[in-house]
Amino acid sequence: MSGNNRSLTQLINSAAQRIDAYDKARPLVWNLFLAGCLLIGGTGELSGGGWRAISPNPGAPLWPAVVCAVGFPLTLLRRRTHPVESLLALFPLALLQGWSGVGLQVTVFCELIVIFNIALRLPMRQLALSAMLLSVPLVVGLARFPADGWVIPLQSALTSIAAVALLGIAWRTRQEYTASLRERAKQLEIERDQQAQLAAAAERTRIAREMHDILGHNLSVITGLADGGSYAARKNPQRATEALDAIATTSRQALTELRRLLGILQNETRATAPAELAPQPGLGELDQLIGGVRAAGLPVQVTVTGDLELEAEPQGRQLTIYRVIQEALTNTLKHAGPDAMATVALSRTPEAITAEITDTGRPGPRKPGGRGITGMRERSALYAGTLEVGPRPEPDEGWRVHLHLPNDEDDRV
Repeated sequence: MSGNNRSLTQLINSAAQRIDAYDKARPLVWNLFLAGCLLIGGTGELSGGGWRAISPNPGAPLWPAVVCAVGFPLTLLRRRTHPVESLLALFPLALLQGWSGVGLQVTVFCELIVIFNIALRLPMRQLALSAMLLSVPLVVGLARFPADGWVIPLQSALTSIAAVALLGIAWRTRQEYTASLRERAKQLEIERDQQAQLAAAAERTRIAREMHDILGHNLSVITGLADGGSYAARKNPQRATEALDAIATTSRQALTELRRLLGILQNETRATAPAELAPQPGLGELDQLIGGVRAAGLPVQVTVTGDLELEAEPQGRQLTIYRVIQEALTNTLKHAGPDAMATVALSRTPEAITAEITDTGRPGPRKPGGRGITGMRERSALYAGTLEVGPRPEPDEGWRVHLHLPNDEDDRV
């Protein structure tokens, strides 16, 4: 039973939507249809002669009745686009009806339809003025053809106008509420699309940052090892073999990290079995990172100071520090020159943790603004940190990367 009711409701709503769409596309058709029906009704009243029985003046001439029966429906043709003009066109006909004492049912319907459209489309002030204007012909008719029960007809007419006006206001409120819901749904859809685009952009940025850190560093190490192996092959074959072994080890590490990253991305984009995940590198893997850089030919000195073990830091902060050190040393490998040396200084206090990476190579042509430096800044911003990148102050030569991560209150001891 409930299923049938729902089907009937859906059928009615669908039919109403089709009628509304047809009316909006061809408003003149409905206007002519309504005016034609009322015109036929008025003509029927005149031909039957029953209008004299309900008229205040049964002996009224025929011509005012004919003018009202034809004129009232014609005033409705512009009621939706120009309701005030329809009211002004209807007003002299209403005065003629009241002055002559003619009574037609069709004219009452026309007046109420105009009042409904004014209530539906115009402000309350104009609605009140319109109701007062239509009450004038009623008063004129009662003054010219007084009757013992004149109060009841006047009260009935004013009550009908008030009821139709309230109906128009209620319909208008419903339309405005429906329009606001549609606008809100549209805005929510736009915001949803924008959030999806922002999330996709953030995800692309994260992927690009991880790919850059993984591939950029390992390829730089492999390049340094290959250059060193090529030089050693001419003088020390054993050193060349060690360089090739180191290249193979670094390549395997890069492939392992790349497969892990791709496995995570595949798991995020497809509803399949969970990929086998490995933890992101942290400060515990810093020795391995430094060892790879040293094997590539860059001497690195590491100093660690602080009141707590660095590995007690949260994993996300460890990853940020690790990636900043990795990117700084990668840039040193690529740009500092063959005789450069690097220093990594880590320090933790109750207020902050800092990492400073310096080298003794030539400062040019390293320029801030590349993908790597942008990634370091993005990682630092995740933890409200600051990153300073640039040449070392004179008279020192080389490059300096300084990371400052303030500690959260929950992390302080």
